[in-house]
Amino acid sequence: MPRFWQRYQALDLPAPAPKLGAMFPIRDHNPSQKTPYVTYALIVVNIAVFLLTLPAMSDNRESMNLLYHWAMIPARISEGEAFYTLLTSAFLHGGAMHIFGNMLFLWIFGDNMEEHCGRVGFLAFYVACGVGSGLIHYLTAPYSTVPTVGASGAIAGVMGGYLLLFPKARVDVLFIFIIIFKIFPIPAWIMLGFWLGLQVVNGFGTDASVAGVAHWAHVGGFAIGFLLTLPGWLRLGGTGFWNRTHGHPDHEPVPYKLQRSSIPRVSRNRR
Repeated sequence: MPRFWQRYQALDLPAPAPKLGAMFPIRDHNPSQKTPYVTYALIVVNIAVFLLTLPAMSDNRESMNLLYHWAMIPARISEGEAFYTLLTSAFLHGGAMHIFGNMLFLWIFGDNMEEHCGRVGFLAFYVACGVGSGLIHYLTAPYSTVPTVGASGAIAGVMGGYLLLFPKARVDVLFIFIIIFKIFPIPAWIMLGFWLGLQVVNGFGTDASVAGVAHWAHVGGFAIGFLLTLPGWLRLGGTGFWNRTHGHPDHEPVPYKLQRSSIPRVSRNRR
């Protein structure tokens, strides 16, 4: 293998710091009225690829070989090779929580974007955001030897488009702080804006060439999705479209039984 890959093998990434709290979406209140076949297909393909590559990822030598050929390694792109990995890397994931988080976000936000774009249009949109986010990450660290994997760049693009079209759509968010669990609905613009702000802050706070998370790929994918959606939003009337739909998908919300409820606090047992 090339010399830069040997350098990667010696790279020891620091473990992420433990977090006391977390907040992530679990559903939106306006699922699409049409079956989102492309969104479902993308979820199935991502999970299938993850399961097929799981044995190789559990073996150090095989995982190195898999990542070298299919993950996006900026240093290889700089050498003028493996441009196809800008796409293939978006279907690889590094672990169960990695793919679970990505597929959860795709399931929540993908259906409404597919309904807006149409099936073929949404697939092209998703691929463009995935490839574009990979290019953004490459530009921030063109000589990095760290393999980049995951669908989060493409899904960030879906989120960027969703923010422009449906900023006031209600999203149920699960908030976890140590031993406190609570579900509450918030407008999409707050949840997505908070998520984007974290990516920007973390992007400035880490070295993209060795970071364990490609924050600028997330920011780039989000911006690409927003910009690709902008012409369609303008054709719909821009702010006039928001006035007609009140910033929500153009159909009634689904009445969830637990829409306004919360999971009670769980106290620790003392012995």
